[in-house]
Amino acid sequence: MTILNTTIKSLLASFLFIIISCKVPQIYNKTESVTLPKSYTGYGDTTNSGFINWRKFFNDNTLIALIDLALSNNQELNILTQELNIASNDVLVRKAAYIPKVNLGMGTGVDKVGEYTPQGASNKTTFILPNEKMPEPSSDYLLNLKFSWEIDIWGKLKNYKKAALHKYLASVEGKNFAITTLVAEVANTYYELLALNNQIELLKKNINVQTNALEIVKFEKLAAKVTELAVKKFEAEVFKNQSKQYYIEQQIIITENKINFLIGRFPQPIKLDNINLLTTPLDTVYAGVPSQMLQNRTDIRQAQQNLNAAKINAKAVKAEFYPNITLTADVGLNAFKPKYLLELPGSIIYNFAGDLMMPLLNRNAIKAEYFNANAKQLQSIFVYEQSLIKAHIEVINLLNGLSNLTKSYSLKNKEVDALTESTEISSTLFKSARADYMEVLLTQRDALDAKIDLVDIKLQQIQTRINLYKALGGGWK
Repeated sequence: MTILNTTIKSLLASFLFIIISCKVPQIYNKTESVTLPKSYTGYGDTTNSGFINWRKFFNDNTLIALIDLALSNNQELNILTQELNIASNDVLVRKAAYIPKVNLGMGTGVDKVGEYTPQGASNKTTFILPNEKMPEPSSDYLLNLKFSWEIDIWGKLKNYKKAALHKYLASVEGKNFAITTLVAEVANTYYELLALNNQIELLKKNINVQTNALEIVKFEKLAAKVTELAVKKFEAEVFKNQSKQYYIEQQIIITENKINFLIGRFPQPIKLDNINLLTTPLDTVYAGVPSQMLQNRTDIRQAQQNLNAAKINAKAVKAEFYPNITLTADVGLNAFKPKYLLELPGSIIYNFAGDLMMPLLNRNAIKAEYFNANAKQLQSIFVYEQSLIKAHIEVINLLNGLSNLTKSYSLKNKEVDALTESTEISSTLFKSARADYMEVLLTQRDALDAKIDLVDIKLQQIQTRINLYKALGGGWK
């Protein structure tokens, strides 16, 4: 114990002398300067729906089943899970570096020294035990414990461990953000598929109406009320919509396979209930206050954890400039024959040493690593600030989008009602020869386009609501 104390005292005295002459380069430092506004301009501070679990946010059982499949089978999510395991193991590696290392060793060997060497002459004349000399050649048997411990005076190892922990937490948040994105993407694609199915149903109905109108025009031609031009115009409109039907059917296949990819399976049809998208209710998504978004958005939390890791890692790298103490010890049994290994105390060996090491010629390499660590720290600050601004802008855009889409949907719905009524009126007038065939044709075309546009606006409303839920931090719990 006295030897240990003396060794440590001498090492610490050497420390003080070296530290005084040790100069660590200074770097530019920056702190976060971006703060979120206290509220969203023009919106009240109400409960944030980001706290709502996605199973409660969506009330469609088919969609919920698809999301469950995606969360189980999505390859991207499974890749992130393995990255999470890697980050977790990195924490264990850094933690192991912080504690002493003890290794058990066993060994054996044969040693032949020259007879005329000092060691050979000594072995030849020395009696190891009564009536026994050193064998020639001599064997060597060893059983020992090796101990080493780097004393973490400057907190280097501790900071490396803490940095690894924050990187692991960042990986957790990264996976949660991937879950949020996946839930939103599956939901958006699902409603896109519903919208396409609704649009193709509208198109098929319109084709039937136009086909009937074509037959009427043909009879009108036989009665000499219209010309061949009217017949061709109606035929062209039917062909146009039939062609458009195949385009939408292709879009349906693409959208179905996008869902199949997200849920990690090969292409197959997606079974949907016969849902009219226009009657789908839209519950209010409450924005809350920006500070709630800060708590719920996993990408912001990931950026914060990466920033913490970068700050701590810079401190750990800075400690590389300072001297470090490593204590080593070795205790065991050593003999030239196995039977003498347990002959105590003659077979006992031990040693203890303390090493004081600090960089001299390789300081430039450490400087480069140190400057890189601080550049990453500054980079993490900018990423964090960028994530705050981006998140706030996303919410503002989506809140305004919901408001404007609601107004647009209301007006488009009135347009559809007016054009639907106009279609009936134009058909009646045409039959009584009080309206031109072009008025009938154009009114039907405008009515179909308005109905398809109405479905599009409704889809945008639903997807904007989903994206707002995501932007507020919902979907990962």
